[in-house]
Amino acid sequence: MGEHDLMYVADRHKVCCDFPLHKHDLYELNFVEHGAGCERFVGDSVEQIGEYELVLITSPNLEHAWTQGSCTSTDIHEITIQFALNYGEGTFLSTNPFRSIQQMFQRAQRGLCFPMEAIMRVYPRLHRLSSIPNGFDAAMEMMYILHELSLFDNARELSSSSFAQVKTSSESRRVARVKEYVSAHYMEDIRLEQLSELAHMAPTAFSRYFKLRTGKTLSEYIVDVRLGAAVRKLIDTDEPVSSICFQCGFNTLSNFNRLFRSRKGSSPTEFREKYAKTKVIV
Repeated sequence: MGEHDLMYVADRHKVCCDFPLHKHDLYELNFVEHGAGCERFVGDSVEQIGEYELVLITSPNLEHAWTQGSCTSTDIHEITIQFALNYGEGTFLSTNPFRSIQQMFQRAQRGLCFPMEAIMRVYPRLHRLSSIPNGFDAAMEMMYILHELSLFDNARELSSSSFAQVKTSSESRRVARVKEYVSAHYMEDIRLEQLSELAHMAPTAFSRYFKLRTGKTLSEYIVDVRLGAAVRKLIDTDEPVSSICFQCGFNTLSNFNRLFRSRKGSSPTEFREKYAKTKVIV
């Protein structure tokens, strides 16, 4: 894609799903049709996809891939749109008509998987995008696609926020202060009393406040941060699982394995092996 180009569209039919693990500065909207059984990797999320798949990624540091998995289809239709848009404050996307797109881009820093009703809403536009010869018309069609998708509040974030290193600008100072502390001390024993003191609140009151603000209990959030750190070590190092377990703040290997399987759908060893098969960064 050239320096002054807005987007690149690849529309292809393939006999197998072989989208290697990669990351890049451009935003990416990836559509997969007839891909039931393929495996999708986004950050520390590994899932098997259904017949239709649509994912938006807006972080330059979030690795992602689609692999064959157990898919038996020999006609996998893939449309990949990579594009450059700035949605920060002071840009046109921060104005009221585009506010929903800006908010969607913020959520998509973790990877955003759209529900079937959203996919069907933009399906015709996705299919004709690559055949539009005029650059301006193609850009407007892309904006319509993004607008339609931004109206679906039930799109699902994929990677954990700790792994994707995403900060929410709308967080209260109390929550932000506690999250910063957990990120710096997740390998240590963290007690509710410590965190509530940081927030200048009573422990019980802060527990309720944190759950209301984040949708997670403090213990759930701490586990997510520790698992995010563990996944990064599983991917980036060859350290033993037992060593990673204790480095990331878990007290016992059995508890680490149980929590990892319940959140990630596989054991730490299985996750590492599965991820290693895709690790060809392009």
